[in-house]
Amino acid sequence: MSEGHLHRWFLNNGDKIAHKWLHYFDIYERHFQRFRGQNAVVLEIGVGSGGSLQMWRDYFGPRTTIIGLDIDPQCKQHEAEGIEIIIGSQADTAILDEIMRRHPKIDIALDDGSHVMSDMIATFEHLYPRIDVNGLYLVEDLHTCYWEEYGGGLRRQGSFIELIKERIDDINAMHARGVIPVSEFTRSTDSMTIYDSVVVFEKRRQGRRQAIMTGGS
Repeated sequence: MSEGHLHRWFLNNGDKIAHKWLHYFDIYERHFQRFRGQNAVVLEIGVGSGGSLQMWRDYFGPRTTIIGLDIDPQCKQHEAEGIEIIIGSQADTAILDEIMRRHPKIDIALDDGSHVMSDMIATFEHLYPRIDVNGLYLVEDLHTCYWEEYGGGLRRQGSFIELIKERIDDINAMHARGVIPVSEFTRSTDSMTIYDSVVVFEKRRQGRRQAIMTGGS
């Protein structure tokens, strides 16, 4: 574990609580660094005690707009300069559409919401195609994918882990000789990085990805 900016903030924070596993901070630093100091829009699903919104505000800087989405009306108290709180369910597509209406270019979406499989999938399927063409979508606390009380279970269809496995095929659809349809996910996704309890989808428009080598090597 490196002690980068976010890790130091977490250790020294004396204000609002942020609930994060320590190994997440290296993941954040690795994937979020390119957005620091930019006119970016960051959406975090799941506000809780409001600490992580403060952390993002400090990390990304004053040019970045931070949006928090939570079903609990009490979370509205965490609004501050540069931090907007929207109350509603992450599975409510009307709420997601309203966020996109207000902020047509979302650079980072981070799902730390209900961790219920149906919510995670509904949010991803509706929101991911609308993330900026060079943005990213991070889902954390994927250990709930193995817990029945969240709709998960080992190799259980309908869990977010199973969706991730399907997307691995989708990202390689160009090579499947027509067996797997080339989708917008295929055309828009540069990489999927899977960690303990976290997955990061990074977007970048793809060409035809034609290989120049022969003989399969």
